[in-house]
Amino acid sequence: MKHLLSSSAFIILNKNLARKLGLYEAILLADLISKEEYFIANGMTDDWFFNTESNIEKDTTLNAYHQRKCLINLKKLNIIETKRLGIPAKQYFKINQEQVLQILKNLSSKDSTTINKNKEIIITNKYFSKPNLIEVENYCKERKNNIDAESFINFYDSKGWMVGKNKMKDWKAAIRTWEMRNKKQYIKPNSISKIDIQINEYMKGKELL
Repeated sequence: MKHLLSSSAFIILNKNLARKLGLYEAILLADLISKEEYFIANGMTDDWFFNTESNIEKDTTLNAYHQRKCLINLKKLNIIETKRLGIPAKQYFKINQEQVLQILKNLSSKDSTTINKNKEIIITNKYFSKPNLIEVENYCKERKNNIDAESFINFYDSKGWMVGKNKMKDWKAAIRTWEMRNKKQYIKPNSISKIDIQINEYMKGKELL
């Protein structure tokens, strides 16, 4: 039952954006933001990330028609950019966080409490604040993942809290990435991500101390 109520089982939807953009557009945007966080946590993005219509439909229930309609509206508002790359071609996305923040600011006079809260979330993603040991320990206990909080902090301290070439935006997303790494019982060598290699090397070095 608990796994059904975990954060990964839900889409975090901003009600003010839903009223402004439309429900379907807000759902698609929330899902894409979640996907972007995953790519950032794994050091796999330079602001652009890819997703597929089938994955989006699986996560949101929005069919291809509704996805395309929502993307047209979001692009008109300069919230999202798209391009197709690769063979076979994949759909890549880029989220304009400044535009999202501006829309929230414009709505602030109508509902300052809610907007202030959501504005803080946006700023936190853009202007990262390093967590302390207690925060990491409490989050790991909440998720029951057995991750060593001190090792997590020391690892990213050594990296300057960078994920690949990008500044970390969400340390909780990084924790969830460590969870997935720990749950993998078997990984093909060519499927190991760069961040996984760095983490493994760090943990091996720690064991030698």
